[in-house]
Amino acid sequence: MDLVIFDLDGTLIDSEAIILGAQYETFARCGRSHPGREAGLGVIGLTLDIALMRLAGLAEPDDVLTETYRQVFNGMRQQAESDPALAEPLFPGVVDLLAGLSRRPRTLLGIATGKSRRGADYIVERHGWGKLFTTVQTADDAFSKPHPEMILRAMAETGAAPERTLMVGDSTFDMEMAVAAGVTPVAVSWGFQPVAALRAAGARHVIEDCAELVPLIGAAQLVA
Repeated sequence: MDLVIFDLDGTLIDSEAIILGAQYETFARCGRSHPGREAGLGVIGLTLDIALMRLAGLAEPDDVLTETYRQVFNGMRQQAESDPALAEPLFPGVVDLLAGLSRRPRTLLGIATGKSRRGADYIVERHGWGKLFTTVQTADDAFSKPHPEMILRAMAETGAAPERTLMVGDSTFDMEMAVAAGVTPVAVSWGFQPVAALRAAGARHVIEDCAELVPLIGAAQLVA
């Protein structure tokens, strides 16, 4: 049995506009200076309170910052229904990739995301993925990436072995999480963090197109 676990933001969905927009608006409302696009993209993947803590340069999470972001983001998501600039489209090739993998014998799909359960459920429902993913791990279920708990929980739920499991993501947190869990780290080149950083964090493979993932499944135990 093969298990392929996907990150969401920056891997399957292009949520840069709405996430950065929510960050900038949150910092403005809280009287803080946002450190810029690169820094903002660099924390995507962490659970929300930790991401904002790092972005603000704080020593511990700030409840006001976190709650303000939630309010801002939810408002922007409603606005996105009439504002294409805030849309969260799928990256090219994702639809065909997931459809193909769902038909692949003895292959299970999973999600490991820094989103809340509510946020992950929204994405799954919006794209009709309810029957595609056997396991969905969120920030409400486990420690923040790069702690390996999300992957360990996913493997426990599906019965998959580490040598038959791939973690596909766009952040160093995904790669470090995969290494810590003893599974194969696969980085995508189209996400929010530089490929060089992903390689340094332990990416065993870097794919530039969704179709490049398929040959890696079933060969997870092979070292590149």
